[in-house]
Amino acid sequence: MELRGLNLFLFLFINRVFLSLQSKEQVLLDMRASGSELGWLTSPYENGWEIVQTVVNGTLFYTYSVCSIETTEQDNWLRTTFIQRRPGTSRVSVELSFVVRDCNTFGGASVACKETFNLFISEADADVGTNFRKGQFRKVATIAPDEVTQGRVLKVNTETKTVGPLSKKGFYLGFQDVGACVALLSVRVYYKTCPSTVQSLAVFPETVADALREVEGACIENAVSQATPRIYCTAEGKWVVPMVQCQCLAGYEATGDSCQACKPGYFKPSVSNDLCQVCPDNTKPSASGASECLCEEGFFRAPSDPPTSACSAPPSAPRDLTSMTLPGEGKLQLFWSPPLVTGGRSDLMYSVVCKLCDEASCIPCGEKIRFEPGPTNLQDPTVVVSDLDSHLNYTFTVEAQSGVSQFSAERPTATITTALDYTDPPKVTEIHLADRSPTSLSLSWTPTRRPPAHINHRYELMYRRKDDSTEGDVTTYKVLILDKSFVQIDGLLPATTYTFRVHALGPEGNPGSYSADHEFITSPLAAPQFGNKPTMVMVAVFGVAVILLVVVAGLLLRKRRLNARRRGGPEDPYFSSDQHKPLKMYIDPHTYEDPNIAIHKFVTEIDPSVIGKQKVIGVGEFGEVFRGVMKIPGRGEVPVAIKTLKPGYSEKQRQDFLSEATIMGQFSHPNIIHLEGVITKFKHAMIVTEYMENGALDTHLKGRDGEIPPYQLVGMLRGIAAGMKYLSDMNYVHRDLAARNVLVNGNLECKVSDFGLSRVLEDDAEGTYTTRGGKIPIRWTAPEAIAYRKFTSASDVWSFGIVMWEVMAFGERPYWDMSNHEVMKAINENFRLPAPMDCPSTIYQLMLQCWLHERLKRPRFLDIVNFLDKLLKSPESLKTIADFDPRVSIRLPSTSGGDGTMFRSVAEWLESIKMSQYKESFARAGITTMEQVLALRHEDIRNIGVRLPGHMKRIAYSILGLKDETSSLSVFAV
Repeated sequence: MELRGLNLFLFLFINRVFLSLQSKEQVLLDMRASGSELGWLTSPYENGWEIVQTVVNGTLFYTYSVCSIETTEQDNWLRTTFIQRRPGTSRVSVELSFVVRDCNTFGGASVACKETFNLFISEADADVGTNFRKGQFRKVATIAPDEVTQGRVLKVNTETKTVGPLSKKGFYLGFQDVGACVALLSVRVYYKTCPSTVQSLAVFPETVADALREVEGACIENAVSQATPRIYCTAEGKWVVPMVQCQCLAGYEATGDSCQACKPGYFKPSVSNDLCQVCPDNTKPSASGASECLCEEGFFRAPSDPPTSACSAPPSAPRDLTSMTLPGEGKLQLFWSPPLVTGGRSDLMYSVVCKLCDEASCIPCGEKIRFEPGPTNLQDPTVVVSDLDSHLNYTFTVEAQSGVSQFSAERPTATITTALDYTDPPKVTEIHLADRSPTSLSLSWTPTRRPPAHINHRYELMYRRKDDSTEGDVTTYKVLILDKSFVQIDGLLPATTYTFRVHALGPEGNPGSYSADHEFITSPLAAPQFGNKPTMVMVAVFGVAVILLVVVAGLLLRKRRLNARRRGGPEDPYFSSDQHKPLKMYIDPHTYEDPNIAIHKFVTEIDPSVIGKQKVIGVGEFGEVFRGVMKIPGRGEVPVAIKTLKPGYSEKQRQDFLSEATIMGQFSHPNIIHLEGVITKFKHAMIVTEYMENGALDTHLKGRDGEIPPYQLVGMLRGIAAGMKYLSDMNYVHRDLAARNVLVNGNLECKVSDFGLSRVLEDDAEGTYTTRGGKIPIRWTAPEAIAYRKFTSASDVWSFGIVMWEVMAFGERPYWDMSNHEVMKAINENFRLPAPMDCPSTIYQLMLQCWLHERLKRPRFLDIVNFLDKLLKSPESLKTIADFDPRVSIRLPSTSGGDGTMFRSVAEWLESIKMSQYKESFARAGITTMEQVLALRHEDIRNIGVRLPGHMKRIAYSILGLKDETSSLSVFAV
């Protein structure tokens, strides 16, 4: 009777459900789609599983049910037909739809009733027919319903199990009933594939989705890559992390998923994904597929010019070349104007050539002539020429040059012939001693340039005894006027130093500049010989002087040390005053033999009477977390957060619970969560901390995209970095730094919290801490910490980079829905999270520095704080936005709803991009189809009623992704 009642329920259910389910999966078995006898075996043949036939709308459907609850130890089996496994498929998904009756509805007959059944599998290389043996099956899972059916309203359950690994050619599924009242409505066996697709101009074949699999592809026609294109196929049938990008050949540009030849008049010079460009100026029209546009006649490109530059002509000759004599020794300055024709180039340079010419020939001026700044590569139309002779005529030739001058046979130049106007006398720089005696000195000198033949130079020589000066510091010189450049001066004193200076006189007596002073000494008179006594006296005097210097130096050094000790100077830097004391180091509470000693040493005990609970705000590892108040003298009632220890705890749980407070009690920093104290002398232990109104950072940021400007986000990151620098300075590693473990108060100040995974850094060579096991937050943990379970401040820096990404992505989950295995594999293959939308380029570059694989190359928290301070002092540095791919950072959906067709509704699309709050706004605006969505422009989105900038960008970028998408599945690329 109960079985007939269950079959009636099945009939009612089948008439209500929608059977036409569409899917992209490759189906191996579909019980519901079968239109004939299923042929499944039952054991025992009677009183076990029973097939039920039902006709709905003229179509025959089969279901299996069993309801043997009268006796115990039921063992009823149902076996499918042989299911062929596709080669390359090692795992399949089994989707079950079933109904289970509540055992309580059977009254007294429910003593042997169960509410579960078992799923088994048996592999085989061939169909064994009706040869059914239970021992060949292995158990996959116990199938339990989420809801049981009590009345006439059926509670249909759907359960999907992954079965594998599979190795043989096929398999059977077995269903064991051990005493339940169950109806098996549908069994569907399928596997997923990543469909054939074109990504980054590479073709990838359809691939069986079996865990994370690397797939090789090939570049499309007219595209190449340096390495074989590769991409990963996930177990969910999605393409992720393409590793190599193909690029169109020279002369071709990317158009959709193909490389098309450049149109006539356009060109592309290299292998790249750039678009074809219009041929530049002064070039011939190009043919289709051109990689270069050739220059017209008379125009050229320099060897350093890229093919994208315009062709240019050589410059004409410089104009208006003139000269001017400069004051000084043989200096002349040349001036000229730029040429009328520059050829359209900006690399115009000039060169100057000097020659001495007569009626017969010209010869180079030689190396004596100097040019300032030089004779070639002159950027300004002027040059200074020096060391010229005043009696010669010089011919100067100036040529304008550019990068294409070498290709022209004509070299237009400007020429001028000129000579110095002799006005100033030459300069004398050196005076030489030719001979000396006790009473005379013979001197000579040479002027810096040779005078013209018709001019005779005269010189004025001045000299004096070096120590000869009158009262009032007025020095008396003797002056000689000479016609020659040498002289012998007599009547001098023996062994005496004399100072000399000389200058030339011009034709009209005008003086030139004086030479520098030169000192010469006359010879001493011959001295009588008195043996070695003077030498002995000198040595003795020198020795006494050395001894006195050593004694004085010793006394001064001793006095200096005594003074330093009295005032606490450099000899005693750490103990002279409190301000020189080093930062205290963290002490691991686990090193205490008695944990209670550590608790009382570092934590304040609070009287339970001053604490009042108000509301549960969360659940921690050990119990509930309350918002409450604490009465503090002088401050009144202060809001606090109260962590409680749930009833029935063990002593070890109590010690673990209080150890976090022992850690927090050692910290005092504005960006570390402040511990008020603990309650241990009460039935239920409590930890009391400051209350952070806005809760966890990741939760606070979600949904606020566009509300918080980048400058304020950087300020929040600076606070987190400052807190981590404080911990690092104390030789302490956090191990679980993530946005969920950072709390935010009402002023948007961020404070590091949750020290449950934290440990002190051991005092060893590398400053590392090796864990003894336990969970590791893979998405936030550095690769060396995952691989070797060794943690340093450098691994905390990696985690801080992930926190930066979370903040700039407004609480987005790092690595999206990739599995932990996929995350680890991608990181080891140098994949890094892409820049979030609207992320400043400087911030993203800092993230990449935090994610360097070699930990010693990552910045320290001190460096990070200083860098963020500089950005906050220069807000304009945050205006440059990092490159952004919306298909990466937003995880845009495909244009299909998962079954290869267009999204069935606008509401479904909005829900997929987490913008479902605008469903009514789109409906009021008349946007009811996806075709209308694709036609929306930026101003249309605003008119619909989307006002927040972040929401506008998310919707706009989603539409952009829908337009660009060419496959039926969404992908994300790097």
